[in-house]
Amino acid sequence: MTQLNTPYPSTAYITGFLRSEVGGRLDARQEDLALALVLRLFSRQGLAEIRDAASKIPARKQSHQVQHFLLNFDHYDATITPTIAFLQGRDSTVSHRIVSRAFLPEGARFAPIDAYTIDDNEDTMAWAFGALGTQDRARHLATMYLNDLADVIRDAIDPRFEFVRYAESLAMSQPNFQPLAAALAAPHNLVDATLHDLSLAAVAKHQPNLVLISVPFPGAVYAAFRISQSIRGQYPEIKIALGGGFANTELRELTEPRVFDYFDFVTLDDGERPLLALIDHLQGKRSQQRLVRTFIREDGKVKYINLMEADVPFSDVGTPTWDGLPLDRYLSLLDMLNPMHRLWSDGRWNKLTIAHGCYWKKCSFCDITLDYISRYETTTAEMLVDRIEAIIEETGQTGFHFVDEAAPPKMLRALAEELLRRKVSISWWGNIRFEKSFTPELCQLLADSGCIAISGGLEVASDRLLKLMKKGVSVDQVARVTYGFAEAGILVHAYLMYGFPTQTVQDTVDALEYVRQLFEHGCIQSGFFHRFACTVHSPVGKNPEEYGVELIPLPPVSFAKNDVGFIDKTPIDHDLMGQGLNKALYNFMHGIGVEEDVRAWFDCKVPRPTVHRHFIERALQSRG
Repeated sequence: MTQLNTPYPSTAYITGFLRSEVGGRLDARQEDLALALVLRLFSRQGLAEIRDAASKIPARKQSHQVQHFLLNFDHYDATITPTIAFLQGRDSTVSHRIVSRAFLPEGARFAPIDAYTIDDNEDTMAWAFGALGTQDRARHLATMYLNDLADVIRDAIDPRFEFVRYAESLAMSQPNFQPLAAALAAPHNLVDATLHDLSLAAVAKHQPNLVLISVPFPGAVYAAFRISQSIRGQYPEIKIALGGGFANTELRELTEPRVFDYFDFVTLDDGERPLLALIDHLQGKRSQQRLVRTFIREDGKVKYINLMEADVPFSDVGTPTWDGLPLDRYLSLLDMLNPMHRLWSDGRWNKLTIAHGCYWKKCSFCDITLDYISRYETTTAEMLVDRIEAIIEETGQTGFHFVDEAAPPKMLRALAEELLRRKVSISWWGNIRFEKSFTPELCQLLADSGCIAISGGLEVASDRLLKLMKKGVSVDQVARVTYGFAEAGILVHAYLMYGFPTQTVQDTVDALEYVRQLFEHGCIQSGFFHRFACTVHSPVGKNPEEYGVELIPLPPVSFAKNDVGFIDKTPIDHDLMGQGLNKALYNFMHGIGVEEDVRAWFDCKVPRPTVHRHFIERALQSRG
């Protein structure tokens, strides 16, 4: 329910900790049921079951995708096994057949590929992959093939189905539990039944006393409750606990007793200390009243218990372990041709954290009051490289994604020097702040140590709004820093934002002009525009008057609470502007239209940019 190319790191972190000396050397096992579900559905058996379900839909109600699938079922049946093996890296030679465009059945998802053609006589995808990019071409085509099949599942079985955000609307900022409860009370569809079988098989395999389900995002919540529902129905004696990013952000004011029909415990923030207390309790070593950051149900009501105990220091959490996860079965997908953008779905990355929390923790749109941001802790470069070497020894993989909120420059320098000193060769990427500490010299050092890409927040590319956001950077500074990375051969991705309080049409047009110039001068290679969302844990949510907005009162909340609506009297249609921003950015990432007037991307009349057309060029000339 997260991503298919690499395991989400939370279970690896917790498993490694529980097996460590500090964690009590407990017998902890882990399973990735999200991957197992996808591999079962996208198998010959799974496709046959999808066909049987789709065939029951009257022909007049079948979508075009479903009709195409049923008509070409034999073709799908013959190609699904080798295609999955190819995406897993277990059968590279099938790529030659895939790129022929005669091997895979092609549904609606393939239509945009032919739109890549620039000249009638030109190879359709040559501009993206060159003459020899057979593996990448095949991976892109195979990804479209899986997307076609996902559309069939969505049209014929479960309209909520997504690879990443499955049934997200049932949980995201849902003030009450009723929508999720109704969905969980419905009969199993094929996806539910498959997940049910996989859940019970995992329990039968490991025979646990305690099951921990980590839920990072709203799009993983429905499946988490289905998993616990299956386990509880068959094994009522097993204790089940819920934790992870979703609980940490959205369930902090939980009062809904029905949640505990599925889970015995819900824990908040870093799991190490709450789990040690919980395990002690289950082993009879401490009373229930001495749990840490844990919700329970007592006498029919939700109760929050938090005996104040120090968190496990970041240096003592141990080394993550992927033992038990099928590392050779993850799928490297290629849905976006941009070389930076593809890192999120392509390749098996070992996830690791350099420092806990954020060293800046001032951004006004961020949840800076929550523990995962506010508690900043580091360890030594020597210990980090020890962990890196242990992970390489276990997984055989030298690719690392550092998942920090913002990796601190000082620690990155120390890490790079230690990697070089020990001659440990890795490829790595991660998230940073575009601050002036990243000099060209430091950028080159990071590249020498294996850095291939970085991402960072430019947000609204407007100095006025960056100051209001308390980002601590300016547009010209971002230009100089990103160019330093690019000069060192490091790809740069910019997180961008629109819809921030008081943002005007002029701000939006100017921001896009800054972004256009950053692409034009090779400062950034990739980006993504997010619509600003106000959360109750952010400075905007806590002090809206400072940002010129008025919060819309929330209804009574018993379940999830995070996003909060607001009234901004600035006259602008952010939805309409967002369409233009995303259209422009998609084309910029493919090298198209970078020199055009940015006003052309909007479907409405907008003012000309007030930004000087050579602003970024001049900022780069002033480096040093």
